Amino acid sequence: MSARKQVSSGASTGSAPMLAGRAGLREGVAPLVVRAALALAAIGGLAVVGTPASLAAQESTTHRLPLAPENVHWGYYDASVEPVITIRSGDRVEVETMVAHGLWRLRRAGATDDRIPQSMIAVETAVTQRGPGAHVMAGPIRVEGAEPGDVVEVRILEIGYLTPYGVSGFLPGGGTLPDQFPYAALQFFEFDVEAGTATMGDSDVRIPLRPFFGSIGVAPPEMRGRISSGPPGYHGGNFDNKELVAGSTVFLPVHVAGAHVSIGDGHAAQGDGEVSGTAIETSLTGTVEVVLHKGRTLRWPRAESPTHYISMGLHTDLDEAARIAVLEMVDFIVERHGLSRDDAYILCSVALDLRVTQLVDGTKGIHGMLEKTLFP
Repeated sequence: MSARKQVSSGASTGSAPMLAGRAGLREGVAPLVVRAALALAAIGGLAVVGTPASLAAQESTTHRLPLAPENVHWGYYDASVEPVITIRSGDRVEVETMVAHGLWRLRRAGATDDRIPQSMIAVETAVTQRGPGAHVMAGPIRVEGAEPGDVVEVRILEIGYLTPYGVSGFLPGGGTLPDQFPYAALQFFEFDVEAGTATMGDSDVRIPLRPFFGSIGVAPPEMRGRISSGPPGYHGGNFDNKELVAGSTVFLPVHVAGAHVSIGDGHAAQGDGEVSGTAIETSLTGTVEVVLHKGRTLRWPRAESPTHYISMGLHTDLDEAARIAVLEMVDFIVERHGLSRDDAYILCSVALDLRVTQLVDGTKGIHGMLEKTLFP
């Protein structure tokens, strides 16, 4: 069966494990899968306020989106890109993603072609329309019935590894210390998926693995045209938020009919700030569940983990990003939990943790973390 046929006719119904029996998509690499025991409400966390009931399909379907040239777009979000699959609210998608920048960094860091899946080589060879960003995005995924003014909820159910290794480094002019590092360097990381650690080059340094998709977004408005996959924004995109692991949920405002959800930029581990410009960049697999909520309540993307509500502030100025993150959380507390605006602001001062998401994507990020246990 060809990759295209797997996408269009490989769907299954019911609630069976999403990654079981996928040897045809794995090319000999047995991925570590991080499973999420989700305990989310029907409309989940931050997008629930003031919205009508979500539109759930009567019978959920699981779609497969294997890594293949016809299933990706490289370096941009664009409403004119034709969707590769169409799903209904409540459906799940098994997705495979490819490392940002393609293969050149992996090869220069020491990866040999015998360790690189043929699907990655096929994408590297066949996809020549690239940029201006670096990210190989799986999708777009059309959500049936989604319209501007709605919200799509992307529940991250499982994350695994397409390859048991990754790469990190820096480039001249990039990162937070460009004057101190005016040259390029790369480092290769081997993963011990059983131990859940990555080894940095030939050193004895072990980094805990905590995989997440750096970029989850929807198409921008049609009049906006093509935008880079590099900076995050109102469409979501390159958050590089290390909290968005399996068990987390992202809420995205819809800007075009069908929403056109795309996923990519696999990270095996990252520090808050992503200070050199890269995480441990890798190729991930995952299962997401997409739920459509009619009626818009979001100005900016929001998220939640099993333990925290997460607001996001995105701006070229870090102070302004922090202001947006606080304001988004104040509004959420008032809408969702019924506190006065004054009390919500005070609560944020005593309980909201602001963290630097990343400093290196042009549009910087601050995210606010508020523990769910604060509320009865």
